[in-house]
Amino acid sequence: MVKFIPNILTFGRLVLTVVFLIMILYSPNVENKALFLTVGFVLFVIAGLTDIVDGIVARKYDVTSKFGRMVDPLADKILVCGSFICFALIKEPQLFVRHLSPGVLAAVQWSVAGILIAREAYVTALRHIAEARGVNFAATVSGKIKMFLQSFAIGTVVIKMGHAPDAHWAYWFTTVTFVLMLVVTIISGVRATRRPHGQKTA
Repeated sequence: MVKFIPNILTFGRLVLTVVFLIMILYSPNVENKALFLTVGFVLFVIAGLTDIVDGIVARKYDVTSKFGRMVDPLADKILVCGSFICFALIKEPQLFVRHLSPGVLAAVQWSVAGILIAREAYVTALRHIAEARGVNFAATVSGKIKMFLQSFAIGTVVIKMGHAPDAHWAYWFTTVTFVLMLVVTIISGVRATRRPHGQKTA
């Protein structure tokens, strides 16, 4: 039974991700947005915790599966990339450039989503090439920091939307968070370029 726990948690994270993304898209139509987005934030945190727990269980009991190897990273990408696509669809976050035209704001929001999607697609392609060559392509420190900042940015946007939509400090805090996230995302993608030539697995 233990060997199925990581897969159950991964599947649960996929379900929570879909619910969370639907809540983001529906949030502009909700009257009590603060409560609604607080619930969404809790679901987002739970989804993140399942990612941590299933990794711990898989390593502790040495239980892996083809389903887990394929779906686990996919669930992470759907959660992160899907969140930023949904943010762009509902024209969030406003960031510090809220005084600019809607077109410029949309360009900023979609550019953020585009950079994240391009990075994930690029690194995923590199991972497949590396693994085909027998090269170790395990997670790196920069990749883990990238994932943390992306998750932190998503949580920041959700909290800002629900509890501080017009606060000046919230605009700047979100902007700084996004800049840091984008910088680390790009750096981690560049660093991944050299890895297909690295150490081969046993």
